[in-house]
Amino acid sequence: MSHFDDWVTDPSLKLSELRAFTADSHRIGASYLGEYLVWESSGTSHEPGIFVQNARTMAVYDALEVVRRSAPRPVQRWLDPMALAERIAFVGATNGHFASAVSLCRMLELNPWLAPFMRSFSILQSTRNLVDALNAFAPTVMATYPTVAALLADEADRGALHFAPKEVWTGGETLSAAVRQRLERALGCVVRNSYGASEFMSIGWECDRGHLHANADWVILEPVDDRGRLMPANALSYSTLLTNLANHVQPLIRYDLGDQLRLHPERCDCGCALPVIEVLGRSDDALVMAGRDGRPVTLAPLALTTVLEDAAGVFDFHLRQRDDHTLVLRLGQAGVDGEEVLARCRLELNKFALAQELQPIRVIGELGQATPRGRSGKAQRIVACPEK
Repeated sequence: MSHFDDWVTDPSLKLSELRAFTADSHRIGASYLGEYLVWESSGTSHEPGIFVQNARTMAVYDALEVVRRSAPRPVQRWLDPMALAERIAFVGATNGHFASAVSLCRMLELNPWLAPFMRSFSILQSTRNLVDALNAFAPTVMATYPTVAALLADEADRGALHFAPKEVWTGGETLSAAVRQRLERALGCVVRNSYGASEFMSIGWECDRGHLHANADWVILEPVDDRGRLMPANALSYSTLLTNLANHVQPLIRYDLGDQLRLHPERCDCGCALPVIEVLGRSDDALVMAGRDGRPVTLAPLALTTVLEDAAGVFDFHLRQRDDHTLVLRLGQAGVDGEEVLARCRLELNKFALAQELQPIRVIGELGQATPRGRSGKAQRIVACPEK
């Protein structure tokens, strides 16, 4: 990012001006300079990236979503190609210029008639308010993160959900087989996973056999070891290099994603010739804390990271749960700077806890310490108690 102005191919694009643009939440999904769509990454690598796409790049992403993503209910899709019988809910981080939020705003701007059928719901509100809002909308399709879907599955088990989605689309985190089975059992619907990133929105899609296929004609994925050497097929990589063939405005060539990936040499029996991949991306935990009414409250990890990133402005952190009232926040800053950052984080976490209807929480600081890294090669920033 420090050299953004040197390698972006349109000299009218300046990082400082783009940072100011993405700092304004009222401009999420708005066109930049009349021709670009802009979003930012969540900052897992400790610095949020800015990514700029023109109409050509977005046309590729749109086509991949429409043509490649398999339909769990093909007959209904054939009878209702415009999805007018569906109510689609996106449940995620809606207060920042993230790819999903930007894309939804863009879609509604291009197709305003879809507004009654598509709606976004913030994961930063309390679980009770989220469930109430979803019940009022009664979506037939939900798009969200696996950990948030699991939280909603818990709500379904206790009878709080008054709707039955037909499909759940997951992405943004690793979807384990156990979580998939949990969602299918509790929500009684089809679960479809996808793999995308700020660097390339539609990296992979899931076929009806449950295999993830990479869009290898538009994005090159190179599994590598810890020295950057290519890994053989069937081996789990240390990291993955990505080359975006669709974006000529901001060329990404052998960009280190940090995700672990396994490339399968066998062709999928679904008939698709695109390669099958397995991905280990985000591996943060959901936290179960004590609620004010005595019931446990589950906090989605992406909600917590959004609070610390967007509200507190911190990206290099490690949040560990000690018990159902106590969190330990490890920060790289030390001294006076560290104390100031810690105070800001405490304030925002306590405000979030209040909104989530938790009992009072305690946030213990560990300053001047490096962030530990999880199995994916990225920093695992939200860690639950072992017994949780």
